[in-house]
Amino acid sequence: MPSITVVIPALDDAEMLERCLADLAAQLRPADEIVVVDNGSTDDTAAIARAGGARVLQQPLRGIFPASATGYDAATGDIIARLDADSRPPVDWLLHIEAEFVDAPAIGVLTGPGVFYDGNTFVAGLGQLLYIGGYFWSMEIWLGHAPIFGSNFAMRRDVWRDVRDRVHSGLREVHDDLDLAIHLDPGVIVRYDERLIVGISARPFSTWRGFGRRIRWAFGTLRMHLPEETPWRRRAARRRWQEEHTEDAPGAMA
Repeated sequence: MPSITVVIPALDDAEMLERCLADLAAQLRPADEIVVVDNGSTDDTAAIARAGGARVLQQPLRGIFPASATGYDAATGDIIARLDADSRPPVDWLLHIEAEFVDAPAIGVLTGPGVFYDGNTFVAGLGQLLYIGGYFWSMEIWLGHAPIFGSNFAMRRDVWRDVRDRVHSGLREVHDDLDLAIHLDPGVIVRYDERLIVGISARPFSTWRGFGRRIRWAFGTLRMHLPEETPWRRRAARRRWQEEHTEDAPGAMA
């Protein structure tokens, strides 16, 4: 069976991280390794991470992508699974991930949605409909395959090794999951499974400013890849890849 490393970027989120690590400790299929990347916290984030059995790395360059990439680089597992510090994975989350990668060797990346567990009904509903739902719907049209949801996904370590030098992991104001999806090789299969669900916090959407910032980051990430990564060019590249590759390979599209 493949080994699994869980990577969690964190910044001043000790209380939420403690709950996330407790959820990971309760998994039916335990993680082989947990890596928490402290992004310059001034609270007890690092101490909580160590107490929860995680390996703690430091990344002083602020930003989700710089922190996440540090964790991906350090991961030793065959599969790298990603959560946020405020994520709440159900007890079968890692078991589900392992089963899908074992049953379908062609998968390169597996992702699923998030469901808000806090915030008022209006904020949670708005975020669920416009941000989560809108992201998966619109970005699948743009990318030509399912997008990656950064709070809930897993990828083969070989996929990261192949793409790491192409992504913009040194930038703060970039959608790390979208940038990663854009730079995947045309043959990498990204599978979206609506049953792979984690609880996520509505805190980023508690203000219009926070909501708007994430929308700006999404459009900015797309804009920085134009005109090379337009939808029609991406589809043409995938067609060429299919024509050139006739044999199945792990993480590649038949």
